[in-house]
Formats: sequence, C-alpha cells, structure tokens
Amino acid sequence: MSFGPPVGSPFSGPSASQSSARAGLPFAGMPSELAARAEEILAEEPEHRRPEITFSPADYDRRPFTLRRFLSPHRGALAVAVVLVVIETVAFQAGPLLIQIGLDRAIVPRQAEVLAIVAIAYVAAIAVNALAARARILFTGRLGERLMYELRIRVFSHLQRQSLDFYTDQKSGVILTRMTSDIDALAALFQDGLVNLAVQLLTLVVITIILVALNPVLAAITLLAVVPAMAALTWWFRGASERTYRHVREKIANVLADLSENLAGMRIIVANNRRRHNAIHHANVVGEHRDANVSASTVGAIYGPANEAVGVIGQAVLLLIGGRMVLDGSLTVGELFAFLLYLTAFFAPIQQLVQLYNAYQSGQAAVAKLRDLLALDPAVAEAPDASELPPIDGRIELASVGFGYDPAVPVLRDLSLVVEPGETIAVVGPTGAGKSTVAKLVTRFYDPDNGAVSIDGIDLRTVTLHSLRSQLGVVPQEPFLFNRSIRDNVAFARPDAGDEEVLAACRAVGLDDLIDRHDDGLDALVHERGSSLSSGERQLLALARAFLARPRVLVLDEATSNLDLVSESKIEAALDVVLEGRTAIIIAHRLATAMRADRIAVIEDGRLTEIGNHAELVALGGHYASMHAAWVAHT
Repeated sequence: MSFGPPVGSPFSGPSASQSSARAGLPFAGMPSELAARAEEILAEEPEHRRPEITFSPADYDRRPFTLRRFLSPHRGALAVAVVLVVIETVAFQAGPLLIQIGLDRAIVPRQAEVLAIVAIAYVAAIAVNALAARARILFTGRLGERLMYELRIRVFSHLQRQSLDFYTDQKSGVILTRMTSDIDALAALFQDGLVNLAVQLLTLVVITIILVALNPVLAAITLLAVVPAMAALTWWFRGASERTYRHVREKIANVLADLSENLAGMRIIVANNRRRHNAIHHANVVGEHRDANVSASTVGAIYGPANEAVGVIGQAVLLLIGGRMVLDGSLTVGELFAFLLYLTAFFAPIQQLVQLYNAYQSGQAAVAKLRDLLALDPAVAEAPDASELPPIDGRIELASVGFGYDPAVPVLRDLSLVVEPGETIAVVGPTGAGKSTVAKLVTRFYDPDNGAVSIDGIDLRTVTLHSLRSQLGVVPQEPFLFNRSIRDNVAFARPDAGDEEVLAACRAVGLDDLIDRHDDGLDALVHERGSSLSSGERQLLALARAFLARPRVLVLDEATSNLDLVSESKIEAALDVVLEGRTAIIIAHRLATAMRADRIAVIEDGRLTEIGNHAELVALGGHYASMHAAWVAHT
C-alpha cells in the first residue's frame, strides 16, 4: 500500500532517478525531493571570493620543504598569535600569586579591604585570560586553515606537474596519503600543536621566573634536581618517538595503498574469487599499522607515568623542605602555598609537552614525506627558455629515436618515422613491440633517450607543454570519464565551449541516441570512469571530446580494440569525421582499423621494419602480410 500520487501519474513528474533509469543510466545525482532543501542550505552559505590560482609546469619553488620556510611568509600573523599567547598565559598565571597576596596580606592580618581588591583582581585576570584565549583561538584557527589551504594547493599542483612515470612507479594509495593523512597531521600541528607548544613553553618560562622570585632555594632544588631527571626522560622519548611515528606514517600509507588497489580492482577480485584472500592480506597490512601504533603508544606509556612519578616525588621533597622553612620563619604560609601551586603548574606543561611532542613528531614525519614529494622534479620537464609552439601544420618526425622505460631495457631502437601534414598513419606490430610508446613520445608524455621528436621541424623539448598539448588530441584505449555531466566530459579540453558546440560534436560522432533518450540531455550524469555507459558509448564520448578540442594532431591508442563489431562500425564512422583534415597516428590492434589509414608502419622489437599502404605491404609478403593472412583466415 502506498500513499500520495502514484509514480508517473499526472500529479507527479518523473524524478531524477526515474529519468536515469528510463535512459538505462544508474542514478548519479541528487534526488529531486532533496533538491529544494539543498538549495536552502546553499543559500545560507557565506560568499567566498573566487580563488586565484597560478600554475606553471616549470616555475615553482624548488627549495626543500621545511616548517620554517613554509611559515616564514606569515611571520606577521605568527607574531600576533604570540602576543595573544603572552597575554593569555600571563593572565592565567596571575592566580597563584594573587592567592599568596590574599593569604599573607589580607587573610592572616584580617584586612577585608585588601581581600576585596585581590578578589576583584583575580576576576579581572580570569576575564582577560578568557578574552585573550577566545581571540587567540579564532585567529590561529583562521591562520591554520589558510596554511592548510596553501599547502593542499601546493601539493596538488605538484602532483599535476609530475610526468606519467611518477604515477606508474607510485601506488595511488601512497599518493592519497600525502594529500590526506600527512596533511591532516600537519593541520593538527598548525591549528593546535604549535600554539599550545608556545603556550606551554611560555608557561614554563613565566613560572620559572615566579618560582625564583618567591624562593630562590626551593627554585634551585626544582631546577637542579627535578628538571634534569625529566629532561633525561624527555631526551629518550624524543628519539624513540621519532622512530615510531615515522614507522606509523609508512604503515598508514601501505593501508591506504592496499585499500585503493582493492577498490579499483574489485571486479577482477570478485571474478577470480579472491575476496577471502584479499581480506586476509588486508588484515595483515592493517595489523602492521596496528603494531606500529602500539609501539608508539608503548613509548608514550613508559614516558608519561615515569615523568609524572618524578614530578610527584619532587613535590613531596619540596613540601618537606618548604614546611621546615615555614616552621623556622624563613618562608610564609602564603609563599609556600603559592610555590606549591606554581610547582603543580610547572609540571603540568611538561606533561602537556609530552602529548604535543607526539603531535610534533607525527607532523615532522609528515613534513619529511611531503619534502620528499615536493623535491621530485618531473621527468618530462619544461625547459626554462621554452618557447610557445606556433600553430602547426602537423608534420611529425621521429629521428633516430631510442627509448626505454628502464634505460637498461630499450623499447625503441634507432626508430625514424615521418608523418606528413594531414596524413593518417597506423602503427601495427606484435604486443610489446613499442607501438604505444611511439604515441607517448609524440604527445611528450616521455622524452626519448636518444634522437629527437619534432613537429613542423621544432623539437618538442624546446616548446612549452601547454602550447604543445593544446594542439594535440589523445584518445586512449580506455578513455577516462569523470563523474560529471555529458557536457562536462565532452567539453573537458574546452570548458568555455557553448552547448550548441558540445551538442554538434556529440551528434557528429553519433551520440544522438544517448542524448535523446535521456530527459536531461547534455546534463545527464555519467558515473566515474563511465561505468554507466557501454564501451562503445565511452569511446564515442572520448572522440567527441577530441572533436570539440579541434586538435591539429590526433593520436589514437588502440581506440577500437575492446569493442564488438557493431560498436566498432560506429567508432569507425565517427573516426572518419574526427580525422578529416588532421594529422593522425593510430596505434592499431585490429587490421580493419589499420587498413583505413593512408600508410601503415610495422614495428618489430622496437624497430621500423615495414612502411607503406595496405596493398603495398600485402604485396611485400613480410610481417604485415602474415598478419593480414591470419586476420583473413580468422574472420
């Protein structure tokens, strides 16, 4: 039984989820019944100015990342924070001194007027402390968020600056750790740790001065007997905690890396019945992280009670000595009482510093990891004197190119190839021959170890990356689609393109059915990686993206290798539209695609062995002819 108008009745329009279901798409947006409430919440949000971000692949801070260097541009704000800390600390530590005055000058001699003045002064000190603490928390909170904003932008920009080899060598989970766990550790250090560290250190200084002023003898006993014992414990703790917290940071990176890999490969895990095995493996990874945390906690558990025991013993000794001094008249009751109160306050910051040192060590371990990341220069670097690549005709030349992902294992050997403007050339060959490597060199995802790659006679290493890639289009074997609308995915390379241009690009490559069957049209949401679309639709979206970008040179890396025959025929028709008038390099797995090219280059073992059109290569009777004969027999 249900209440209200039936779904789909004239009284209720289709919801977003229903529209997606009718179009064959899983729902990826916000339910319509929540949209109104979401608008109300957004209306209450404060306005924020649009951030001004500058990005350069070559011009960035290459100095080692340290806390001092990172904080130095904010010296003025930090000075204000220190002033607020001083006011807060001094006001808070006035209490025991006012108690001593009240005991010795008001209660013992029975002076009510003096007691009233002391009480008023005590209330005023508390008020000043509260106001200063409030101002300090607000100020340092905003400062900490601003620092974290700058750091996140800096780390993310540096990740954008890295070359493809970085993402090949690094686990995605480890990279995520740099942006999440490590920066969170620094956030805790900036927003609470450093300020509290300043508060506790200043408290120690103020209390030490007051203890010496109250009674130099008792102060000397404290500083010469109790403090050295605590210092020795702290010195041991410093080294032990530094090792354990660095170990903790390494293990949390392993946890996130394993989690990220399992999430990305869930389909393969399920298909190969590896869920139980992976659960056991992850339990071992998490267990190593647990053991690292237990080691860190053990160090703290030894240090904390031992330090507290030293403090209690010191207080007992000082109470005994101070009591005898009161009995012989060299010390007043008020002074002894104030001294013991300050002594308790003296040990409390030391205990607090233990916890703060834990946060500091965690932050320092994060700084070390971020320093290593920010010190990495991209393997494909933009030259300092790089010039803008002018509008190109599209003549591509690989001159005696040698390259290997591992320099000891060459992939391409002395390869020379010329693609004329407007020509479509297909690159074929056995798996591992180096076909996709040619595409990566032309797009300058990598630089050759030997020889040169040029466009219109200009070495790609001498031009800016932006001016180069703005004139190149790449359609990979598995196009990546973002969790955004169809419009956003197609206009990814040209976000300023209007709806009419986007729609024309979609229709040009044959995406009419996808757009027309969805009520939202271009606003239809696409799941991450295009999981809500078929393989053919994902590839057509990638071709529409390339078509809208209007590149002069287009590189297709096995764009039809994973498609059925019907989808392949649609892609082939779309390619005719996209490739018209453009220089194109097609890394071909299927000979049906290669046969449509103007020329075909055959690569074997990293070398160019044959080149010509389809008929010429078949007549040549070489490797391509054998591939063609096998293909004919198979089809």
